Parts: sequence; C-alpha cells; structure tokens
Amino acid sequence: MEYTQLGRTGLKVSRLVLGTMNFGPITTESDSHTIMDAGLAAGLNFFDTANVYGWGENKGRTEEIIGSWFAKGGGRREKTVLATKVYGDMGEWPNEGRLSALNIRRAAEASLKRLGTDHIDLYQFHHVDRNTPWEEIWQAIDVLVQQGKILYAGSSNFAGWNIAQANEAAARRCSLGLVSEQCLYNLAERRAEMEVIPAARTYGLGVIPWSPLHGGLLGGAIRKEREASGGRSATGRSADALKNAALREQIQAYEDLCAKHGHEPGEVGLAWLLTRPGVTGPIVGPRTQEQLESALRAVELKLSDDFLAELDGIFPGPGPSPEAFAW
Repeated sequence: MEYTQLGRTGLKVSRLVLGTMNFGPITTESDSHTIMDAGLAAGLNFFDTANVYGWGENKGRTEEIIGSWFAKGGGRREKTVLATKVYGDMGEWPNEGRLSALNIRRAAEASLKRLGTDHIDLYQFHHVDRNTPWEEIWQAIDVLVQQGKILYAGSSNFAGWNIAQANEAAARRCSLGLVSEQCLYNLAERRAEMEVIPAARTYGLGVIPWSPLHGGLLGGAIRKEREASGGRSATGRSADALKNAALREQIQAYEDLCAKHGHEPGEVGLAWLLTRPGVTGPIVGPRTQEQLESALRAVELKLSDDFLAELDGIFPGPGPSPEAFAW
C-alpha cells in the first residue's frame, strides 16, 4: 500500500479509502468485518463512514458495525484513521440534523457511542448548511477538538467558494479549518476540476473522490450488460446512464481501450484518480472481498502518459475556471 499526507496535515493515510456505505444495508455485519480485516491486512488504514449510513429506520447501523469491529481489539482502532460525517437528519425533531452547534455536539456524541471509540479522527460536514454561520460551526468544532473528541474537520459536497468561505472564517479564529474535501470526481464526471479541486489545493485540503467509478459505469458496465446471463448485468444508475447514446459510445470506447491494454476498467478508473493533482485517494465501497482485492490492485497499476492522453481523449475534462466557461 502507498501512503500520502492528508492535505496540509501531518497525517499519513492510504491512497485508497475504505467506504462503508454498503455495510448493513447490503453487506452483512460478518462480511463487513471480513472486508475491514482484509483492508487493514493490505495496509489500508483510512476508513470512511457517516452517521446516516444504514439509511431509513436503520440510520447509524453502519457506525455500529464498525464499532463492533473495533471491539474485537487487536489494534483495529489504533491502526485506523476513522472518518465519519454529520449533517443528515437522524430524526424528525428539530435540531436532529444540519450544522447547528447543538446538532454538531449531539451528533458527535452519538457517533462516538455507536463507533465505540473516544475520538473521531476526521469529522466531515456531509453538505453545506446555508442557514448556519461559520462562526457558530467552528465554535462547536473547536470545543470538540479541545475535548479531544475530534482531531480534524473536513467537508463533503462543497463548492469551491464554500471551501474558501469556511477556511477564511477558521483563519479568523486561528483554527486549523478544513483539511479535506470529499467530492464527486471520476473520469466521467470531471466538473470538480473547474473550481473545487483548485480551491482545495489552494487551501491545503486533501481531495477524497466519492463514486470513483460513477456508480459502476466505469467498472465494465457494457461488458457486464452483455454477460447478463451470468448475473452480472448493469443495474440502477449505471443501467440508466447507458441509455444515453453519446455516453454509451464513450463507455464503449473506454472499455475497448482498457481491453487493448489488458487492464480491468474498474482498476483503470481508480488508477487514473491516483494520478490527479491534489487527490489523496478515492473512496472504494466494496460489497465483497473480491471487489476490495480488485481495488487494491489499482494502487499498483501505473498508467503511461500515452494511456492517460487516450483517456483524456475519451473523457475530456472541462478545464479550470474561468477558461472552462469564458474566453
């Protein structure tokens, strides 16, 4: 496993982030523990979750599964850089969601209890709260840092100007501010390159891409569609996206290119992200141990400059702002 610093911090994290959103709703607790053990054995030390994972009536279930894994001991908690998130509604009563100082305090305490730990390494804002001033948010975060209950703060799904606004407000308080941004970013969705990634790099945030294979679209979706008789058909967002003729043509060209070079499309999609400036590591959300093993191989896959140029030809990025939309 390769490691890098998380943004401008001294924290070392693996170049892949283990996403846990499937733990509970799709992957059983036992299988989730097996996947986490396998990830740790492979040197993957950065785990990502959120208080709402488990969804519906089972919100919080994913954190509980991670907590039961930590409880097994063996250095599991000590070896893990743990990231979770706050923002989503955890109940129907007022102040059970968003980023008020009250909810941040209560949500952090609830996550700590479910996770069975005394601190969260990276506490992330799952979305922008347009109704809460940053002075209030940072006051709540500073208290948690002083109490030793969180170490770093990060963002998710922020616009570039939100990152600037947040960190300028933190600087006025002499606080560390955001150290990471978790955003939608992959070969087929490169709009983050316009402003989000430049802002993150300017303010020293590590970029953590989510949905690195665009809902499975970059994981060999057309090939799996052809192999539907084997039970591997494209479903959900991937199947819907393939109905777009222009996008389908792009994906076919992508799969053909990967086949020409003898690479698995999913591994290429992850390996490409690892070449992008500012990227700490993409989030992989394996449902099975086999999917985790495929993701781990992507770290070892080195893409040539010619191959990267061919990928840019298939999926051209928008370019930085303002050139992306102006002369």
